Amino acid sequence: MRDDIDDSLSGILGKRNNYTLDEIKEAQKRRKKEGGNLIDNLRKVTGRSLPNASYDNSLDIGKMCKDRGIDLDSRPPFEPVPVNRDSDRVYDNDVSYSSINEAMSGAKKLEKELDDFTKNIDHDYNGGKPVTPGPEKFNGLADELMTAVLGQEAFLKKLTIAFKRPYVLTRPGKLPANTIYITGPAYTGRHFALSTIVKKMESRGILRSPEVTVIDLSLYPSAGEEKLFLQDLYCALSSENEVILFENFENCHISFLNNLCDLVMKGQCQLSSRYVLQNGQLINVANSLAHDAVGTFDVQGKFLVFISTGSIEKLADCFGAPFVNSITDVCETNRLSRDTIAQIASIEMNKLKELASTHLHFNLQVADEVVDHSVAASDKNAGLKAVLKFYEDFLDALVQIRLETDLPEGADIHLYMSEDGRVTAESGGESTDLFACLPAAYTTGLEAVREELSQIVGLSEIKEYILGLEEYYRIKKRRSEEGLKSSDVSKHMIFTGNPGTGKTTIARIISRYLKAIGVLTGGQLVEVSRADLVGRYVGHTAPLTNQVIKSAIGGVLFIDEAYSLYRGTEDSFGLEAIDTLVKGIEDNRDNLVVILAGYSNEMEEFLTSNSGLKSRFPNLINFPDYTGEELVAIAHSISRSKGYSIDEGADTSLLAYFNAVQALRPSDAGNGRLARNKVEEAILNQSRRLIAEPESDLSLLLSQDFDLNDIAGDKI
Repeated sequence: MRDDIDDSLSGILGKRNNYTLDEIKEAQKRRKKEGGNLIDNLRKVTGRSLPNASYDNSLDIGKMCKDRGIDLDSRPPFEPVPVNRDSDRVYDNDVSYSSINEAMSGAKKLEKELDDFTKNIDHDYNGGKPVTPGPEKFNGLADELMTAVLGQEAFLKKLTIAFKRPYVLTRPGKLPANTIYITGPAYTGRHFALSTIVKKMESRGILRSPEVTVIDLSLYPSAGEEKLFLQDLYCALSSENEVILFENFENCHISFLNNLCDLVMKGQCQLSSRYVLQNGQLINVANSLAHDAVGTFDVQGKFLVFISTGSIEKLADCFGAPFVNSITDVCETNRLSRDTIAQIASIEMNKLKELASTHLHFNLQVADEVVDHSVAASDKNAGLKAVLKFYEDFLDALVQIRLETDLPEGADIHLYMSEDGRVTAESGGESTDLFACLPAAYTTGLEAVREELSQIVGLSEIKEYILGLEEYYRIKKRRSEEGLKSSDVSKHMIFTGNPGTGKTTIARIISRYLKAIGVLTGGQLVEVSRADLVGRYVGHTAPLTNQVIKSAIGGVLFIDEAYSLYRGTEDSFGLEAIDTLVKGIEDNRDNLVVILAGYSNEMEEFLTSNSGLKSRFPNLINFPDYTGEELVAIAHSISRSKGYSIDEGADTSLLAYFNAVQALRPSDAGNGRLARNKVEEAILNQSRRLIAEPESDLSLLLSQDFDLNDIAGDKI
């Protein structure tokens, strides 16, 4: 076969100084890496050229073969197939350059010969059977799938029809082979069914690849991910895999969804810029006439599959009605019945026994009631997810037993349900709660945050609110685990109050707290102001704001004096920052908390600057001014943190001072900052006193060390 292809391609490209199949393949590799056209790369690889030959620079023989389904590496053996040629044309070792020039006088003639060659291969290899399989290849496929994917008979029949459709009637032009929407509840076998049918289609000779290319569209939430999106989409369309799966389209930026709409409805999408391929990467080029520039993506007859738990209406909300009308097949799974879950549980238990035997060298003897117990975990609408989690923990517990004990290889472990409803493992006469072997959940971070929160003076209502978040998210997690709806509430907050009332400190604790209870993934606090969000020239603000949002994803974005972003309707830069912020909040609502801080009156006006602001910040938390007693307590806390203590005799004068200042000028006194400033002043004054009193306590701050003569703001 290899010689046949070699001879035929050589006939097209020229027999004297011919290009062999190995050289062609090497040139194709070089072309992928460095760009250029095939014949230029052949010349670089071989050092040979076809003098005076005329050819089309856009011609790519490898791509032509690929477009016709020809794999030059994996074709089955076949007899030499004569290529259709003009009767007066002879291709042998003595052919002259004039004959080559005649054969290659133009791109149309060259393409015609290659067309004839590939058509003959398509229809004559493997005993004369065509490359494109007929519908009969799908006979019995749905029944075969039902033995692997349980409880979804109707869905599997629809899925088989969806993949069979283009083999009954080929779609015109460059359209996808088919566009399929798979929906249904989570943990009902949607992904497993798709991967299974693709593998079985490959084994039947319908598809060339058994793999599915997966694109997670949630990775492209904003326009800033354009380069990443195009690179990933290009790789998917260029790969050998013939099925592309798109997930999480609900979280994708609208501009990228438009590209996918064009692929579905037209078979290609026009790019806003032009690119060239260098080292497998798409590089943007300003020159529209750049050699081998890429301006469009073609779907290349692949299957495009979109998957979600949402209805077809949800798909229409994201992509529009024309897109939905282009989808031929909608395949929906049903919630699994208890009997089906019981079947799956038995299969999982058998897998577990085999793993325990081959890897852990345990001989498991499991009572039927243990399997029944695992199925019972699905009864509260938790479905298959609860069962799979049960067996995942089961395996982890067995691994832990192997690590912690010296049980011999082949040891018998009897598993049964105890009277108090626990899975019990018995071996060698000793019994233990199986799941008690699992390491305890990590709580150190949470305990540390709670301890830090308890050390903060005052703010009792705010502390109660923060601790209430843990209770809410614990119940939300339980509802999710049991398959119940668990709609999220807005986590974004507005902090109002005078400076020094602890807003930044509480924001930092909230970021760590939400990380500790599993709501946020990062837990960092990013503190910014207007200068960090608003640009200095047109086109600068949105990228600047998006960069700040991106740095805060997984944590808390704290915007101090947020009202300064809005300076009236004429402040176009500030309004652009607010609009960008609102969109960023929506795009990252599951893993970002935004806290706006400022004075009460100013914040009320700020919320009117964008119609979407107020609804996204329902949690208004007011930080009251500290009382005199609280400021005394704060002063003691600050002193301890610095290695000092305040003499009890100073408390009376400090209390009188703090009460007077808070009554006279709370808005500019600084609250907690006032206490900090007074302690730091006292430490300086103490150092001067100790020069004259070298025997005095180095760590004790006395009443005379505190300068309390600035009640009105100016020292007397």
